[in-house]
Amino acid sequence: MIMATSKLLAPVVIVMVLLVVGTGAGLYLTRGPGSNINSTSSGGPSKVVQVVAGENFWGSLASELGGTHVKVLSIVSDPNADPHQYESSSANAQAVANANLVIVNGAGYDDWLLRLLSASNNPAQTVLNVQKLIGQPVATNPHFWYSPYYVNDTVKAMYNDLVSIDSGNVAYYKQQYATLNASLGVYNAMIHKIAQQFSGAPVAATEDIFVYLANATKLNLVSPREFMQAVAEGNDPPAQSIAQFQQLLQGGNSSVRVLVFNQQTVTPLTQQIKSLAAEHQIPTVGVTETVQPPDVPFQDWMNAQLIALQNALNAQALGK
Repeated sequence: MIMATSKLLAPVVIVMVLLVVGTGAGLYLTRGPGSNINSTSSGGPSKVVQVVAGENFWGSLASELGGTHVKVLSIVSDPNADPHQYESSSANAQAVANANLVIVNGAGYDDWLLRLLSASNNPAQTVLNVQKLIGQPVATNPHFWYSPYYVNDTVKAMYNDLVSIDSGNVAYYKQQYATLNASLGVYNAMIHKIAQQFSGAPVAATEDIFVYLANATKLNLVSPREFMQAVAEGNDPPAQSIAQFQQLLQGGNSSVRVLVFNQQTVTPLTQQIKSLAAEHQIPTVGVTETVQPPDVPFQDWMNAQLIALQNALNAQALGK
């Protein structure tokens, strides 16, 4: 891509600029499995681990954990994209084939990535399937990244995989792991604080993305399960569940303290539910499937949503 020149210095400078810009933008540089560059403090060759994550919530954590020793591609990061229905590209297929580590959410959430893995059939690469890691069946709620317990398990597995792939940098990964765990502690502390303040408070959600976090914060998720699951799967909820949900919201604050609204699966029905909540003075907290904005760390994104949830619950507690 670099045009020839009569001076040697110019191409070198251009290459360095491209590498810096590419890294800052989170671009994925295809080097192939086992590619090496000289980047260790001891001066020896060090593998830059190529990581492909199906979605940017796992990719963000992998990037924080791997630091300068990884190149991470998160395939789904667009806030308008539905990971359930994502259509992969030839560029995605090439990236997956070249990756040292591929992180799959599983549970039907990113089957397109499993198909890419099957097609590439690279026995030299490591695959971390979160659903299998935590021992959950395929037919289950796939929003594992909303559970702090599953997040901790997955980060530990990422650490073990990076150490296995790049054993020459164990000390580096150990330090990154400690730093990331300390950072995740802030968001875990917020979850604990909400659980202490509002344990048992009735809340509702337009889909089952909130189930794991509701459990962790000890909130009482009262919205009909059939409604939440149908919306998450892109189906029409049963009429009875719609009526039940509407009745709950019509009860106002005594029935529902906060409505959690998935901003990435908006339908006319969920908009109606949101409007009904507003009509009965029930605060709404928006959440997203993927990290938003895409360039912020996982824990900052999650913590911002938790603060919004706490503020909404506090508003009700104060009678605002």
